[in-house]
Amino acid sequence: MISEVDWRDDKQLARLLKAAQLKVSSTCMQDIDWRASRGLNRALMAELATAQWVRDGRSVLLTRATGCGKTWLACALARQAARAGHAVLYTRTARLLQELHVAHGDGSFKRRLGQLARVQLLVLDDFALTPIAANERSDLLELLDDRVGSRATIITSQLPPTAWHAWLGEPTLADAILDRVVHGAHKIALKGESMRRSRAASTAEDAVAQDVGQVG
Repeated sequence: MISEVDWRDDKQLARLLKAAQLKVSSTCMQDIDWRASRGLNRALMAELATAQWVRDGRSVLLTRATGCGKTWLACALARQAARAGHAVLYTRTARLLQELHVAHGDGSFKRRLGQLARVQLLVLDDFALTPIAANERSDLLELLDDRVGSRATIITSQLPPTAWHAWLGEPTLADAILDRVVHGAHKIALKGESMRRSRAASTAEDAVAQDVGQVG
């Protein structure tokens, strides 16, 4: 029989996960692929699983080429944070910057920034994927400035942090943005081939094996 405390905890988790809008909702840190070729550090992942970094307002930077599992891992960490009772929000970076641009026009910019500032863990997926405009640089700085030292952020990117300065373009704003993101962050550069290609190859092999079995 489920206790009242467990029922409340389950209800809170369901509410937090619904609000989080995770791209991959079925993720779980217990399902992490620990293949050595991926370059994951078990000690660091165990530390991140405690969600203390969220309480400390630190960042996690997940980088590597597309398909290697950055978004999956970001969602797993976000789900773990929600299980610890933290408010989480997932968004693609370009989509959020576009949303803030629209908010300038309808007068809701300050209110939206305030809402985002209250989110204890913000996941910015596909960072530095598309060109960034001058107004978007300014909005990104304001967004991140509200989070320094008090709110946690996960950033996923195909580019390493060393390339973000060039992507941001304007040196002064780039310095300010990166100072708020990179300093004190946990940096995880995933390694290995595309997980999507691996899954596709595995599926193809299973299909071939099944066909061979049917023939035999």
